[in-house]
Amino acid sequence: MKHVLFCLLLLSLATGCYAQQKDTIILMNGQMVVERVIDTLLGAVSVMDPEKPGEKLHYEYEELYCVKYASGLNDYYYSQDTANGNWFTRDEMLYYIKGERDARKGFKAPGALWGSFTVGLVGGASGTFFGPLLPYGYLACVGIPKVRIRHSTISNPAYIDHDPYILGYERVARGRRRIRSLIGGTAGLAVGYGIYFAALKKYFDSANSSIQFK
Repeated sequence: MKHVLFCLLLLSLATGCYAQQKDTIILMNGQMVVERVIDTLLGAVSVMDPEKPGEKLHYEYEELYCVKYASGLNDYYYSQDTANGNWFTRDEMLYYIKGERDARKGFKAPGALWGSFTVGLVGGASGTFFGPLLPYGYLACVGIPKVRIRHSTISNPAYIDHDPYILGYERVARGRRRIRSLIGGTAGLAVGYGIYFAALKKYFDSANSSIQFK
C-alpha cells in the first residue's frame, strides 16, 4: 500500500512539473512564443493567452516554423516546397528567421525617422498643396538604399556568412525604415503646417494692426 501511495505521489509531482514547463513556438516572422501548447488541432497550434487569462491564442500552421516542446521533441511545420514559394531549405529558413529576429531587436532606422521629419517639415512650412509630396515621396524611396548591418545587432557573428540571414535581416530592416519614415514624415508635416499657419496669422495680425493705426 505504501509503494502504491509513493508511486501516486511521484506521478502527481511529475504531472505538476510538466504542467509548469513551457514550449517554444518559433514563428515564420522571427518571433518566438514561450507558452505551453494546449492542442494542435484544426490547422493551428493553440496556447493560453498570457495577457488574457482564460483565452487562447491560435497560430495557423502557415505561420509556424516549428514547435520545440519542453520534452525535447521538435515538431517542424515548415518544409521546402517551391510550388508554394518555400525556396529555402529548413536550415536556410532558420537563418532567415534569425535575421528577421535580429533586425527586429537591433535595427532602429534613426536616419529614416529624422530624414523624413526634415522633408516633412519643409513641405509643411511651404504651405503649398503639394507639401505632402515631399515626405511621402521620401517614404516611397526609403526602402531602396542598401541596409547596413551593424555587428552590434547580430546575435552570432557567424550568421552574417549566410545569405538567408542577410535577406531576413534586410526584409525587416526595410519595413522598419518605412514605418519610421511614415511616422517622421507625418510628424514633420504637421509641425511644418503649424509653423506656416502661425506665421500667416502673425502676418495678418500685423497687417490689421498697421491698418488700424493709420
